[in-house]
Amino acid sequence: MVMPRPRLARAAVALALYLHHLVSAIEVPLDLPQPPTITKQSVKDYIVDPRDNIFIECEAKGNPVPTFSWTRNGKFFNVAKDPKVSMRRRSGTLVIDFHSGGRPEDYEGEYQCFARNDYGTALSSKIHLQVSKSPLWPKEKVDVIEVDEGAPLSLQCNPPPGLPSPVIFWMSSSMEPIHQDKRVSQGQNGDLYFSNVLLQDAQTDYSCNARFHFTHTIQQKNPYTLKVKTTRGITETTPSFMYPYGTSSSQMVLRGVDLLLECIASGVPAPDIMWYKKGGELPAGKTKLENFNKALRISNVSEEDSGEYFCLASNKMGSIRHTISVRVKAAPYWLDEPQNLILAPGEDGRLVCRANGNPKPTIQWLVNGEPIEASPPNPSREVAGDTIVFRDTQIGSSAVYQCNASNEHGYLLANAFVSVLDVPPRILAPRNQLIKVIQYNRTRLDCPFFGSPIPTLRWFKNGQGNTLDGGNYKAHENGSLEMNMARKEDQGIYTCVATNILGKAEAQVRLEVKDPTRIVRGPEDQVVKRGSMPRLHCRIKHDPTLKLTVTWLKDDAPLYIGNRMKKEDDGLTIFGVAEKDQGDYTCIASTELDKDSAKAYLTVLERPDRPRDLELTDLAERSVRLTWIPGDDNNSPITDYIVQFEEDRFQPGTWHNHSSYPGSVNSAVLSLSPYVNYQFRVIAVNDVGSSLPSMPSERYQTNGARPEINPTGVQGAGTQRNNMEITWTPLNATQAYGPNLRYIVRWRRRDPRGSWYNETVKTPRHVVWNTPIYVPYEIKVQAENDFGRAPEPDTVIGYSGEDYPKAAPTDVRIRVLNSTAIALTWTRVHLDTIQGQLKEYRAYFWRESSLLKNLWVSKKRQYVSFPGDRNRGIVSRLFPYSNYKLEMVVTNGRGDGPRSEVKEFPTPEGVPSSPRYLRIRQPNLETINLEWDQPEHPNGVLTGYNLRYQAFNGSKSGRILVENLSPNQTRFTLQRTDPISRYRFFLRARTQVGDGEAIVEESPALLNEATPTPAYTKNHVDIATQGWFIGLMCAIALLVLILLIVCFIKRSRGGKYPVRDNKDEHLNPEDKNVEDGSFDYSDEDNKPLPNSQTSLDGTIKQQESDDSLVDYGEGGEGQFNEDGSFIGQYTVKKDKEETEGNESSEATSPVNAIYSLA
Repeated sequence: MVMPRPRLARAAVALALYLHHLVSAIEVPLDLPQPPTITKQSVKDYIVDPRDNIFIECEAKGNPVPTFSWTRNGKFFNVAKDPKVSMRRRSGTLVIDFHSGGRPEDYEGEYQCFARNDYGTALSSKIHLQVSKSPLWPKEKVDVIEVDEGAPLSLQCNPPPGLPSPVIFWMSSSMEPIHQDKRVSQGQNGDLYFSNVLLQDAQTDYSCNARFHFTHTIQQKNPYTLKVKTTRGITETTPSFMYPYGTSSSQMVLRGVDLLLECIASGVPAPDIMWYKKGGELPAGKTKLENFNKALRISNVSEEDSGEYFCLASNKMGSIRHTISVRVKAAPYWLDEPQNLILAPGEDGRLVCRANGNPKPTIQWLVNGEPIEASPPNPSREVAGDTIVFRDTQIGSSAVYQCNASNEHGYLLANAFVSVLDVPPRILAPRNQLIKVIQYNRTRLDCPFFGSPIPTLRWFKNGQGNTLDGGNYKAHENGSLEMNMARKEDQGIYTCVATNILGKAEAQVRLEVKDPTRIVRGPEDQVVKRGSMPRLHCRIKHDPTLKLTVTWLKDDAPLYIGNRMKKEDDGLTIFGVAEKDQGDYTCIASTELDKDSAKAYLTVLERPDRPRDLELTDLAERSVRLTWIPGDDNNSPITDYIVQFEEDRFQPGTWHNHSSYPGSVNSAVLSLSPYVNYQFRVIAVNDVGSSLPSMPSERYQTNGARPEINPTGVQGAGTQRNNMEITWTPLNATQAYGPNLRYIVRWRRRDPRGSWYNETVKTPRHVVWNTPIYVPYEIKVQAENDFGRAPEPDTVIGYSGEDYPKAAPTDVRIRVLNSTAIALTWTRVHLDTIQGQLKEYRAYFWRESSLLKNLWVSKKRQYVSFPGDRNRGIVSRLFPYSNYKLEMVVTNGRGDGPRSEVKEFPTPEGVPSSPRYLRIRQPNLETINLEWDQPEHPNGVLTGYNLRYQAFNGSKSGRILVENLSPNQTRFTLQRTDPISRYRFFLRARTQVGDGEAIVEESPALLNEATPTPAYTKNHVDIATQGWFIGLMCAIALLVLILLIVCFIKRSRGGKYPVRDNKDEHLNPEDKNVEDGSFDYSDEDNKPLPNSQTSLDGTIKQQESDDSLVDYGEGGEGQFNEDGSFIGQYTVKKDKEETEGNESSEATSPVNAIYSLA
């Protein structure tokens, strides 16, 4: 069936439009033959700097590589003939060099570039080259301008015509800008307009200046001198327009540029300007008021902006308006710019060149730079106005066509080539591309292709047969496959296949969908104090297959990570934050595909800046007003001001606090003292801290006066038995009130009939000698200076020096309360014998011996105090089962009195302490061996041990079993009934008084039910049962025995050993052999050396010296409450040193014995 011709024509047009749209996005590979294409050129209106060389750009591509030629002002420009002109290699860019001289103005004109190869010629636009000009201001004589006050005035600028036009501004001769406002402003023409002139406008140097862009020079017009004639009063006037004139005007503007409408009006007062459009609103989103509302700017004007605009100038005297008719014209602009056309032999096509403008532009076609009418006839080509139709094109029909659209306001020139090729499909992208995309983002898989005829391109995924187009996929004609939202299931291998009648080509693209990068915890705004350590969080979640980069910005600039900052995976820590660290911090987490950022502001609270500019006003005899200017509070409000003063007589250079005031004030009336040369400074305080002190104020001297107060803290006390020292707190600099400050000291015995003695001194101390022992005195201290005396002082009672008490407490009686405490009673001494102030009764006691045999004890003296005048008390924390001695004294401020008769008393038995240790061993799964040591403090005769044990497994416990063991037993073996359960043991020592404190241990846990712990398995060999170990121990024991025998023989032969020659030890007076300074060593009493202590296991310990400060009340231990109870706690060390079971630090051994004989 044959289509009717109209339908056939419409179908052909539709097909051509489709092919045109498809081809427009396809580039011809440069390895294929093709006509030239202009790729770069200079702008049409090209203004150059006359001081530089001239470069007129023209770049093109094509195959073969194009050659270039130029025309100037429509004629061929022979580059080779001008030595100043050259052309860049493989380029058409002209270079005009003026280094060797020449005038740039000689090369002004209209230039056009031609790029040619075997397949056609491409043209550049016509480039209008002009040289920038900055002419001097023409010399002119400027007359003095006289104007009445209130009259309008315009100062004309008339700048010289430059290229481009200069920037105009008005300044004074001192280069200060002329102040502008709605009354005085500069118009667009450069003139300076005064809506009304005021007297303040009179000056001699109104100068118009023109700044030229390329030369960066400023030309200055001769200055105007303005004289203003004053009148009795300025008459108010209605507005009138100074520019534009009249009530209406018109303005033409080209489409696409900015329209600037201006209205400047005179009047008194200066009028306000408002803008309106007749019949509608001002164009939305593109209008801007400038120059104090005197100018209306409409950006990027279009035809819709035509119409009538009017400005309304009004003041309180009336209003006036001016209408501006705006006409919008248009230089040509593209509706449909011609595109390159690629055809296969026998194909049809068309080039379309559609442009619009006002007036409507004319269209002219050229081929290879020549008018198409003058070109050789081509039967396959038909020109129809703005369209060229090609039918049944053949190889060799390639050419470059130019479309020129022009009207009176300008022109457009476009190149489009027609290339006839016969090329099978080819994929232009690299093979096996890898595309990575963030999940749920839009992405595009590119598959650029080429072929002639134009190939058909289809996409497939993972080798599936369905073409991808529709739904989440959109296939574009240029070969790209777009995904609206990439999901994890979209990962895979995509194949693009390009097909035409000459063959097909394909390529694969692998798509990987990655998890997005997200900051899950970003930094938060913080307010921190200076010196603190803020932490800015930045915890990030990202795809682990992508490399993450974390950067920090401060105030939108890269942050320098110095020594004070530590960048971590999840944040940033600033050490010792300072004021310079304040600002915006941005954490940016980025991968190669995406990034996320979070921002926070760090505010650093700093100590305030110091106050400044201190001023003293309202000077009075006893007051002055101090005013200051606060410093910056550094983000933390000032809470207080501290006023300090310094005086230069008593303590020059030392600052004292005077007063403080709330942070809301900056002025205060200060109370002053007489005869002080004041200087003040102020310190500001906020929550962070105190500022540096301000600079000191000027000095202010007050007049003198007699003192108003007397010294405080007056007291009298003896430092020796026959004196009394009178002391007081002296007056300070603000209390002296005058020069030559001194003190009148008066005293007498506390007797109304006694006479007063007096002495005048300048130091705060006076000693009265030859006083009786501890008698009361009445004392007065009065201040005096050269202006007079202070008021009569108060009387204070003081006492002369004390002497030691003369009597001791009598009838001391002891009642034993329990094994560790006794009750004391005594008869108090007579008050006359104290010779001072009674402080306390003191009981000295020491442990004479233990009631256990062979136990050496420390005889360190201790005391307990009973403050006040009392006759009873309690001494506690004694050692049970020991012999003690005790004596009492009375104490005053001088010291202890004579000691009372020594009393002896024993302490009964007590309960023992816990055993020293309890060791548990499990040699196998059937038995558990226990081993322990005697208590460190037996506190009596041990009668046995109580062992309680209980099996347990987790939270379940068995019944408690009890074993009563003999006092000499230190081992016990338990036969297990349950190999799985653990055991808990409670072991107590016992005396006749009862059971002592328990030691609790648990058997070790087994690794599993069947296997005991490695240290307690059946196969574990107990070293104590090995024959070689037993033999070794026997040999060592034999050697020790031999050494002991040798030692004993050596000592027996010596008889008596001079102890004082070996050790400087004080011998006990009770020792029988003390007379000759030696004693016998014998086995009968097995007595240890003096000053050593024997423990229960026979070891000897060095005894501590009896000269401890504790004996005399100076030590920290041995203090008691008022009721006599012991305050100080025996430390672990003391307990071990003074109890029965101590191990000696130097045990008696044969080796030591041999060394002692050496």
